[in-house]
Amino acid sequence: MVQDRTVTAMRARELGRRAVVVGDRVAIVGDTSGDTDALARIVRIEPRRTALRRSADDTDPVERVVVANAEQLVIVTALADPPPRVGFIDRCLVAAFDGGLDPLLCLTKADLATPDELLGLYRDLDVAAVSTSHDADPGGLRTRLAGRVNVLIGHSGVGKSTLVNRLVPDAGRATGGVNVVTGRGRHTSSSAVALRLPEGGWVIDTPGIRSFGLAHVRPSNLFAAFPDLAAGVDGCPSGCAHLSEEDDCALDTWVRAGNASAARLESYRRLLRSRLSNPDS
Repeated sequence: MVQDRTVTAMRARELGRRAVVVGDRVAIVGDTSGDTDALARIVRIEPRRTALRRSADDTDPVERVVVANAEQLVIVTALADPPPRVGFIDRCLVAAFDGGLDPLLCLTKADLATPDELLGLYRDLDVAAVSTSHDADPGGLRTRLAGRVNVLIGHSGVGKSTLVNRLVPDAGRATGGVNVVTGRGRHTSSSAVALRLPEGGWVIDTPGIRSFGLAHVRPSNLFAAFPDLAAGVDGCPSGCAHLSEEDDCALDTWVRAGNASAARLESYRRLLRSRLSNPDS
């Protein structure tokens, strides 16, 4: 039986500037005993099955892999204090589908507001969702995480680190409140950390972020996160940019027929305009 042990390893010079991220599977050589002062070298990074990527903004050509080989992206969003940011959720969905991860909406602070309106925006996408309250044990979330490699992402102040501490009691992740003037939370996590779940599987806590660039995602791939709109382009003229009804885009007619919401269309077009502003897209 193979037993877990902690091995300290340095990245070998042969890897050059290639970064090793949380979730990577690597080959190591040297002293792998895990004893005090033992040191090994990382000599190879195995091919990644999935990758959560982001850029600083939609025009930054530098792609950053946040987590490798995760199975599920848990998008943590508060229902109130601070209010949910639909644009951020949409960006995370794009990143999940593009990177090969299953998305899960985790709606915190359900004791302060109902999730019905927010979930209504994503009903046609068949995206899994779970709600949690401040004083309740996140049992529903535990069930969805058990046995999987999960990465949590969310704005500061939405209660992400609090959730992690409940899921992994000895995690000791720092928590912080929300500034009542700006509605912004303090960055309480400064690095991605993988923690073993008592029920089996892993949860990877990531630093709170305020922006999620998608410069690495081709504009044509955005529809992966908007399947409720994708079928509506069949009526568009050849070469349609899907930016405006004035250009004979059929998506507006699709929305008026009740096949998708106007809010979803506007969110798609905001992302599309942002991506098209990148000359390298």
